[in-house]
Amino acid sequence: MEISAKCQATAIGSFPHTNVEDAIHIIMECIPQIPVWPQLPLYPEEGMIRQYNEGMPGLISQDDRIYFDTSKSSFESELLEFYEDYLEALELNEMPLKHKFGISQKYARGFYALKDRLIKKDLNLLAVKGQITGPITLATTMTDQNKRSAYYDPQLREVVVKILLLKAKWQIHQLRKLGAPVIIFIDEPSLAAYGSSAFLGISEKDVKNDLQEIIEQIHLEGGIAGIHCCENTDWGMLIRTDIDILNFDAYGFFDRLVLYAKDLKDFISRGKVLAWGLIPTGNPEDIRRETPSSLTERWKGYIQELTGIGIEKEQLLSQSLLTPSCGTGSLTPELSRKVMQLLREVSENIQSEYIKNPNQ
Repeated sequence: MEISAKCQATAIGSFPHTNVEDAIHIIMECIPQIPVWPQLPLYPEEGMIRQYNEGMPGLISQDDRIYFDTSKSSFESELLEFYEDYLEALELNEMPLKHKFGISQKYARGFYALKDRLIKKDLNLLAVKGQITGPITLATTMTDQNKRSAYYDPQLREVVVKILLLKAKWQIHQLRKLGAPVIIFIDEPSLAAYGSSAFLGISEKDVKNDLQEIIEQIHLEGGIAGIHCCENTDWGMLIRTDIDILNFDAYGFFDRLVLYAKDLKDFISRGKVLAWGLIPTGNPEDIRRETPSSLTERWKGYIQELTGIGIEKEQLLSQSLLTPSCGTGSLTPELSRKVMQLLREVSENIQSEYIKNPNQ
């Protein structure tokens, strides 16, 4: 399944609100053609590590810590039950809204609120976007009872990958009822540390295999798979997976991405989409200083650089989306709104100049 990107705007998941309707209002105002369900990390259960935990075997919640306890006597039976249920869920042609491997309303207020809003409206959607925490980020952050990263336990690592692909499947099955293509972003902020001492023993093959398993499931369910990584990483490694959309922090790290010229040219030639994280989210002063005009001019410079390495301008225009550089969950509501307004206006500027007047 493909989408007509053409410099349309969408967003990364997190928003800094406690009232979900406030977040939905901004989303529908600024990115109505490719809306995203908002994650609200001010609620602890909506943090990116906890939000996708439901259904995992062996989990213990103690004070503020959630971890796997592989030493408890029931772990093996819980693991067996998990895989039995996993195989059943994998065969479902339609996962119900209430399913043990879905996401309950307590853990995803924004998912339910957006779905309800879109069902009631007759909107001309180009797509609707969901997201999961990536398997590398989730497995390297979660630990067992000895505070050892789950990624280094083959059983736990496999559980993380399997639970996430089911969360993606469940979202696709719910959101496709809206009658538009479904995009699922795999959010991998931890890949910014790939290649450092924090990732000792984790190979490119490991990373690609875990991502690829989820990407393949997204495709099997008829969805569109994207990867989001804020900051910098080995972009060539991600481009060489079967993702449909690569979302990167263009505001801060375009100069790093362009180093992968050969991979980028191949990516675009295969009809894939670059999602430009053009609107800054990391530094409040950048958000206050930038304008739709300044960001549009910045983007034009980036496009010129990519055409300079042999990528056709028309392809770039057709195969680009615009996003904030990351989620806005750590900002104030006022700055979050400013980011989203900048996003809308920059997208409108670029479409007006290039998409509606292609000879410019």
